[in-house]
Amino acid sequence: MSMMEIELPLLSDMPTIHDPHYDFEAYLDRYNLVLKPSIIDTLQINITKLCNQACRHCHVDASPKRTEQMNETTLRQILQILAKNEEIKNVDITGGAPELNPFFDWFVIEAKKLNKHIMVRHNLTVTFDGNPVTGESKRYLPEFFAEHNVEVISSLPYYQEYFTDKQRGKGVFSKSIESILLLNKVGYGTEDSSLHLNLVYNPAGAFLPASQQSLEADFKKELWQQYGIRFNNLYTITNMPIHRFRDNLIRHGGYNDYMEKLVNAFNPVAALGIMCRTIISVGYDGTLYDCDFNQMLEMEIQNGVKKTVFNFDYKKMLNRSILFGSHCFGCTAGTGSSCGGATV
Repeated sequence: MSMMEIELPLLSDMPTIHDPHYDFEAYLDRYNLVLKPSIIDTLQINITKLCNQACRHCHVDASPKRTEQMNETTLRQILQILAKNEEIKNVDITGGAPELNPFFDWFVIEAKKLNKHIMVRHNLTVTFDGNPVTGESKRYLPEFFAEHNVEVISSLPYYQEYFTDKQRGKGVFSKSIESILLLNKVGYGTEDSSLHLNLVYNPAGAFLPASQQSLEADFKKELWQQYGIRFNNLYTITNMPIHRFRDNLIRHGGYNDYMEKLVNAFNPVAALGIMCRTIISVGYDGTLYDCDFNQMLEMEIQNGVKKTVFNFDYKKMLNRSILFGSHCFGCTAGTGSSCGGATV
């Protein structure tokens, strides 16, 4: 099935939908889509909401003031899950700035011993800012990532300073560039290296990302010509209409317009590739969710008793029903959006 073969519906074609109840499942029904988990090959673990930044688009509402941290007991239980389930090949560690969890280094080392592929959602600036609470330095991170062959996934809203700083804060762009150069220095981003550096693009406003392929080409050209920077892939991710970004839309009277933009761009092909079909998201307290966005909305997996890492059952998680909401239109608009970029 291709996008050219599908006549995408207009909002006016659907039953009247009012804020905040944009009916995602009505669109699934229209295309006879039954979205069940296909495999669970990734645990995405939010190990802290503490961050050295407070970005405008952050769906986690992370900041230097947050105190939530995953404890050692929960992390040890996750290691047991990884050891028992060979199907789970990837560990996607996120936050906040995940490196600010006091057990971060230890957990990466232990997970690598289990032959898991480790991905870290690294915001680049934490290397220079360090821990905003304790003052602990994080200058060792590029070498640590390289030593343990960690895949680094880092947000860089644009290859120009103005747009990046507008979204993430003054001075973020220059620190990000310097941090990427340090990663390049230890081998990240080069064609003949196993050390992968992938950048993430979020639009700076209430619109959908442009073509991932064309943006990647632009980023590679501009960052190389201006700074001598190399990276592997660019992921385009749609700004999700929840928390900080949603509040900003409402404050400026643009929430309904943005939601209609997402709804009218619903793509059933993109829907087939949504990330909740292949991952389980784990909250800092061990609670399980269908995805990171559901986690931030406290939409827990709904299969009988409360699901946590302490009663994790792979077969039950594979046979669960995914919990959807209006924010899911963000993952299915246009070419789709996931933690690995476009889905189409």
